Amino acid sequence: MKDKVFIITGSSGIAAETIKMVLMQEAKVFFIGREANRCKDLQESLQKAGLYADYIVGDLVDPATAPKLVHTCIEKYGRIDGLYNVAGISGRRFGDGPIHECTEEGWELTMTTNVTTQYRMCREVVKQMLTQKCDENGLRGSILNMSSILGISPEPKFFSTIGYAAAKGAIISMSTSMASKYAVDKIRVNVIAPGLALTRMSARASKNDEIVNFMKTKQPLIEGVMDATDVAEASVFLLSNKSKSITGEVLKVDAGWSISS
Repeated sequence: MKDKVFIITGSSGIAAETIKMVLMQEAKVFFIGREANRCKDLQESLQKAGLYADYIVGDLVDPATAPKLVHTCIEKYGRIDGLYNVAGISGRRFGDGPIHECTEEGWELTMTTNVTTQYRMCREVVKQMLTQKCDENGLRGSILNMSSILGISPEPKFFSTIGYAAAKGAIISMSTSMASKYAVDKIRVNVIAPGLALTRMSARASKNDEIVNFMKTKQPLIEGVMDATDVAEASVFLLSNKSKSITGEVLKVDAGWSISS
């Protein structure tokens, strides 16, 4: 990953852990977050570890933000070798839930924030990658999109959110379609589908004793909630040229969720 340039959306949880790991491999990172203080805190914590990442503050729900982020990154580094779409939300507090309870606001906000934002970032980054020369491995770039195990393996007792499941399923379909289209252009597109990991978005579930107890059997490999680093390590592999022959894949990092009752 040395001297490769990556855009990573998000400034906490899985995004923050991946940023750190990518920088430790001597890559360059541009990230984005909605909260200025959180972005600054992440940058400062990286600097304490002898690492540096650029960032802009913005909301990817705004159609102007993705083009701005890509343009700013290109102005500084001239190239984008990888994109990791991490940023997203749980729409439960906005009205997402089982389909008979899901509100218009819950559906629209959950779909827009999770799917449309990734679409916009992919669109702008692919435009740029298509203009780039191939690297030493004959590749123009790698895109990794964040889905969820809930887009593959439903769990109705504690995680019945129709908007979120639909969004994460749509991300898989979008990504595999992209992978098919752009493989000939030497652009890889893959998906990561985590189980329940410790992040800001999962705070409700991770602090619920009943859910934590349920995870002992639902995620039997660790008998609990995964650490964000578990997902970040797999993400770095898919972003790097160690996975140069992999495209159109959906990697489940779920501690056994999808094969457990």
